[in-house]
Amino acid sequence: MIKLGQSLQKIVECAARLNEVRKSDLLPGDLVIITTLNSVYSVRVLGNNHYQVSGGWFDKHGLSPMKTTIAGCTWGGSIIKVNIIAAIGLCLEFGNRVVTSPIQKIDLIQCGSEN
Repeated sequence: MIKLGQSLQKIVECAARLNEVRKSDLLPGDLVIITTLNSVYSVRVLGNNHYQVSGGWFDKHGLSPMKTTIAGCTWGGSIIKVNIIAAIGLCLEFGNRVVTSPIQKIDLIQCGSEN
């Protein structure tokens, strides 16, 4: 994981080696279980950059399941990788601006189909 304050070049180098799940690799119906340092999130792909999310912050605020977008993943700052929904060591940012603690584990269950 990259520490804050490192150069943009270091971040670019790290981004090329991430263990990540890309938005473009998912189909509607696919399920991604994301374990962060503090919570577990269940993310079901709905399509058109929309997801049904449960767990973590959404459970704590009585909003599960919630339909939302995913902005991408950050290194804990303002640099965001927008083409992914999860990457080990990064923080997931939802469309409602909720940012998770760093991701520890990703489980992908591909059960979607092209409609």
